[in-house]
Amino acid sequence: MVDVRLYRLDKTVEMPKYAKKGDAAFDLRSSEDKLVKAGHKELVKTALRIAIPEGYCGLIWDRSGLAAKNGIHCLAGVFDSGFRGEIIVVLHNLGKEDFLIEKSMRIAQMLIQPVETARLVEVDELEENTERGQGGLGHTGLK
Repeated sequence: MVDVRLYRLDKTVEMPKYAKKGDAAFDLRSSEDKLVKAGHKELVKTALRIAIPEGYCGLIWDRSGLAAKNGIHCLAGVFDSGFRGEIIVVLHNLGKEDFLIEKSMRIAQMLIQPVETARLVEVDELEENTERGQGGLGHTGLK
């Protein structure tokens, strides 16, 4: 288990918590009322600042109920360990109706994940003898 320090900019917004034992992610709540029009995106504040330890990151994910019932999808969801600003969630309304975010509503969830830093090595060429090769974007078909 890793300690992640949180600071609330607005003490009226509930501290994040895991809804149930064994949950992978904790819920993030809106600190404001905001209308997300159908087909549009909005930046929604949480009034939370976070200190994620080095070697970890925070990943923002959809809440399944909001996604399934209302078409609300999260964008731009990687928070690095060095970030100390307010967590702001980018919500995109993929639905056909406007959706009202209300203050204290659970709008997204954050998964704390260990990360491996890759050594990036430039080469003159890459081997082509893999099973996939350069196949991409649907190259295996649908059936």
